[in-house]
Amino acid sequence: MITERGNKAILIAGPTASGKSAVAMELAGLLQAETKAVLINADSMQIYSELRVLTARPSVEDENKFSHALYGTVAGAAGCSAMTWREMAMVEIERAWGQGSVPIIVGGTGLYLRALLEGLAPLPEIPDVVRDDARALHAKIGGEAMRSRLQARDPEAADRLESGDSQRLIRAWEAIEATGISLTEWQRRPAEGNFAGDWLGFVLDCPRDDLYARINLRFETMVGAGAIEEVQALNALGLDPSLPVMKAVGVPELSANLSGEIPLETAISRAQQASRRLAKRQMTWFRHQSQGWETLSAQHSESFGARIFPKICQFLLTHTN
Repeated sequence: MITERGNKAILIAGPTASGKSAVAMELAGLLQAETKAVLINADSMQIYSELRVLTARPSVEDENKFSHALYGTVAGAAGCSAMTWREMAMVEIERAWGQGSVPIIVGGTGLYLRALLEGLAPLPEIPDVVRDDARALHAKIGGEAMRSRLQARDPEAADRLESGDSQRLIRAWEAIEATGISLTEWQRRPAEGNFAGDWLGFVLDCPRDDLYARINLRFETMVGAGAIEEVQALNALGLDPSLPVMKAVGVPELSANLSGEIPLETAISRAQQASRRLAKRQMTWFRHQSQGWETLSAQHSESFGARIFPKICQFLLTHTN
């Protein structure tokens, strides 16, 4: 029987459509005979309540098989920062530890995973009036003009941000408006909140052509499973278009179809392309930022879960101070 010594966690990461959730479910099943597991979401879109289909959240049936946390728990209107997610994730992780369960953190949002393991630089609280003014300014002058204005006040942020990245442009503008200190300077401050436990991390690595084929097929399946109706219901809420949930892959594309701007076939093609680009960015991030993680290649026929289960058991049984 597995008896945990110390606070330990398993991390499963990888690009979109790489099969992370299936691996986590398989591991939870393998561990079930010895100990309980809690699957904790680390995907910045699966956290929103409005998008079960379009973000490939675990099904209700899957959620009933094993304990899940932070899936569909935040309203899109609220938004969710990396710091907010980290705080919620640590609550769930510590709850699992307190219950003698193994937390399995699963997702593809690199910033969330880095925030969990390394902490984040402290960022200022933004007064509502400053936030509202920044959003109003962006709505009035647009992203390119706002980026140009930001260039004079925080040139490093302006250089690294695209004019279409409204969320981060607004955030950079808010920081300097509220504090007189640029967001770049805030982010240079020492990170706070290293992970209070031991962890073992795995990154799923799939051949690019295979991954892209899975992405294309999955989006077509999503459309047949109700993604269009999901986006229609989301749009009916009248949310601020700069909110992250409104930029989830598939939302802008299917919204354009619903408004009559483009045919469904074009919307699907564009969403598939956006998902492939997301996967490419994620693969690049994990390639350069996942030091200390073990890469799992999909070139072997056996399942990921079965391959890593012995190593996980050894990790859980190993005493660390």
